[in-house]
Amino acid sequence: MQTASERDLLSRLHLDGALLGGTVLLCALGLLVLYSASGESTEVVLRQGLRMLLGLGAMCAIAQFSPAQLARWAPMFYLLGVCLLLVVAVVGTGRGSQRWLDLGFIRFQPSEIMKLAVPLTVAWFLNDKLLPPSVPVVAVALVGILIPVGLVMEQPDLGTAILIIVPGLLVLFFAGLGWRWVAAAACAVAALAPIGWYAMHDYQRQRVLTLLDPTQDPLGTGYHIIQSMIAVGSGGWSGKGWLNGTQSHLEFLPERATDFIFAVYCEEFGLLGVLVMLAAYSLVLARGVQIAAGAQEGFGRIIAASLSLTFFFYIFVNMSMVIGQLPVVGVPLPLVSYGGTSLVTLMTGLGILMSIQTHRRFIVDS
Repeated sequence: MQTASERDLLSRLHLDGALLGGTVLLCALGLLVLYSASGESTEVVLRQGLRMLLGLGAMCAIAQFSPAQLARWAPMFYLLGVCLLLVVAVVGTGRGSQRWLDLGFIRFQPSEIMKLAVPLTVAWFLNDKLLPPSVPVVAVALVGILIPVGLVMEQPDLGTAILIIVPGLLVLFFAGLGWRWVAAAACAVAALAPIGWYAMHDYQRQRVLTLLDPTQDPLGTGYHIIQSMIAVGSGGWSGKGWLNGTQSHLEFLPERATDFIFAVYCEEFGLLGVLVMLAAYSLVLARGVQIAAGAQEGFGRIIAASLSLTFFFYIFVNMSMVIGQLPVVGVPLPLVSYGGTSLVTLMTGLGILMSIQTHRRFIVDS
């Protein structure tokens, strides 16, 4: 339990104890399993630790600004992200795709910026509009969402494109978009599914087919998911123990430090360990929902709800992918998977939640 003085200190620093505690716990779990997944590489763990410190710095820094300031900066943030995506289309680097900008001293993925820029900008656009939004307003918002999504799809990067469009659509939903719109959108997606199928790249279609029957190519496209499910199932109730996972240490499991790190965690810590991780995620999610419910103005309420549900979406997609319930789309496990740009983006989003909550407190106390 936090004392009153501790709560006051966190408030003065514009930090939220529950979000900060949940974030630190998840980062600690991430470093613990990463050490095993990386083949007990201290260098990898230190590198990820530095990225986590950078992310915590970004989280604390963004929390110092009020939601009103974030709303004013949102369109500039959006335009910067779109410009960087256009630069990526010309000079981007990557393995089989153009997703990264290499500046020599730093290498980052500009599409990650849009995961925050899109919902912030859509919420800013709706902030002075009559809600629920009218058809023309929704149409303009959809164009703003689809521009970066289209640029990311061209890289190609389906996973990140999904993670950009989802928070943008959630903002529209929380702005009061009726269920009729949701039903109409679902019908439109179903109707356009055949066209979308043929518009997908061959490897993307193969991922969907592999989901339906991974055993059709057990040494090829189905290898990832088969080995992942073996790792998850072999963990049992209490796991094989830290550093004792066979799927990872005998190198049966690909991408074990990134997309499939949850499989390593399940194998070594079992169901008990998974319950601990889910409890930490639940703490962050519940606090995000609580912040959204208590937000004093529309922009903060919509953004807090959108970011909280998007965070849940990341968790759901990665875990479902690892256990073979969704296609492999390259979505990392939040705050646990190895990586830099995505980690900093997620922590910045949590910093926005802290900004909404702590600035509300200052207004009330005054």
